[in-house]
Amino acid sequence: MNSLSLARDDLRKARARRRALQVLYEEESYDDVVREAQEIVELILKGARRYIGIDPPKRHDVGATLRAHQDHLPDAWRKKLAWIEKVSASLFEERSPAFYGNETDVIPASDLYEREDAERALNWTTELVKLYEHMVTERGQRGDPSQDEEGGENDISETSTR
Repeated sequence: MNSLSLARDDLRKARARRRALQVLYEEESYDDVVREAQEIVELILKGARRYIGIDPPKRHDVGATLRAHQDHLPDAWRKKLAWIEKVSASLFEERSPAFYGNETDVIPASDLYEREDAERALNWTTELVKLYEHMVTERGQRGDPSQDEEGGENDISETSTR
């Protein structure tokens, strides 16, 4: 398996999960929308790192890790990097409360989030899925197929610095 096939699979997962967010939203499960949005953003950003040949970190807040490798990102990603970092950090901050609620004050997660929170998370994930689709499909259209095979330049390795 190589980084391009992993990137394509991450895109498939992100698209499916984004559709699932709509169901959660329609069920007015706004806390779940926020929590799952964080998972989608994490998946996309880790996929983007794999796509450019950089192993993703074993952590949930990945946004800030892209800046060190911004020269390898497509222009559209570089232009939105500050926004991507903000989205990742914001959703990461909500990750635990959206799942567990406020355990100190014994407030369930469903009482912490409103429609506006879910709409913001939906909009963020929609935009990031589009950015990621563009990244992966552009590479697929103009890439050299010989580089997509095992052992090609898209292999993931800890020493890759593409």
